[in-house]
Amino acid sequence: MSFISKSRKVSALFAAALFCLVSLAAQQAPVNPVIEWNRTLLTIVRTPGAQPATIHPTRSFAILHAAIYDAVNAIDQTHKPYLVHLAGVSKNASQDAAADAAAHKVLLNLYPAFQTTLDNQLQQDLAQIPDSNEKTEGVNVGTSVADQILAIRNHDGSSVPGPVFVPVNVPGTYQLTPTNFKPAQFTGWSKVTPFALEAASQFRPGPPPALTSDRYSDDFNQLKSLGILNSTAATADQKLQGKFWNGNIQNYWNEISQTAALAHNLNTARSARLFALVNFSVADTVIAFYDAKYVYNFWRPVTAIRAADPATNPATIPDPNWLPENINTAPDPSYPGAHAAISHAAATILDSFFDSERIQLTVTSEVLPGVVRTFNGFRAAADEATASRIFSGQHFNFDLTAGKHLGNHVADFTFDNLLTRRHGDDGDGH
Repeated sequence: MSFISKSRKVSALFAAALFCLVSLAAQQAPVNPVIEWNRTLLTIVRTPGAQPATIHPTRSFAILHAAIYDAVNAIDQTHKPYLVHLAGVSKNASQDAAADAAAHKVLLNLYPAFQTTLDNQLQQDLAQIPDSNEKTEGVNVGTSVADQILAIRNHDGSSVPGPVFVPVNVPGTYQLTPTNFKPAQFTGWSKVTPFALEAASQFRPGPPPALTSDRYSDDFNQLKSLGILNSTAATADQKLQGKFWNGNIQNYWNEISQTAALAHNLNTARSARLFALVNFSVADTVIAFYDAKYVYNFWRPVTAIRAADPATNPATIPDPNWLPENINTAPDPSYPGAHAAISHAAATILDSFFDSERIQLTVTSEVLPGVVRTFNGFRAAADEATASRIFSGQHFNFDLTAGKHLGNHVADFTFDNLLTRRHGDDGDGH
């Protein structure tokens, strides 16, 4: 994979911080390696400039956890492999060593500028595992699996530039949005090979409502009132919700998955399966919603409200100065909503894995340092993350409804068809 030219400078600036994180972990009790490497990838993608702009970061999470899962499962041997089947692996090989080696190999390939930090983390992690033939075999398994997963994903279409989006000035169609008018992003991401789905269009939602419909005008006016900058209709808590979730939503759900894994004291094998299922479903949901976004090319609220035509729908009155609470709109079509799709894909996997067990979650905002919110279950968090896009002025409610259904469908398909038990599915395999 190509990497941005300034990546070495980026790594130099942030490697020290990540090294401190790794060193601290090494001084404490041994950490679940699946969670530890997930945290490492979160640190990398949150480093300014580290993530290539044309590669959606959900791909990296899915590749990372595909390699960890197949490596660990080659030893655990309780579930079906994802892509790589290794014969003759001892059940006594070290699962932790396999996870460490697989994760290191994947992240080094995807983010070579972080080599020093990643090498240090691998050395420290392996130092916690007593030297033995089992440890050596685990490392060999992890390295072999990672090599094969990377080779398979090397030609998945992610490096092919998408077409340049050229707006057409027709009511209802996507236009570049104020205030920054950024070019449309990920226009060709639907061509990326899915991790679980048969095709990007497999669960494509039907079209958004017609501009003449009551559904459109109802959701238009709700958004116009609640999502406007400095809204007087939205409550203080609704405004906080709009800001709280206004980060990279897949990062929130990886952290929520960490919380759930720790709360249930999952071992390495069960953690490997959980994080693979979550990140396969999230990555494929992204592929699927970009398919739908660029099929329907539906305009964003800021365009729709400024250019509304009462002659088309008397209930839609324009406001030429309207701006959303989150002033800069994401540079892609509105339908379906990404936050809704990703949140419900992840929540569906987590609910299925833990058999809808109630768990109290404390979620930290990616964009409001120190601000946390608590939820009684995964669905409650997903529902709030979804509704937050109305309060931030980013999406109509029908965008979110379509996104929710899409995420649910992708996750259900993923859970039912991938990483199942060798002798029939038995929940999460515990």
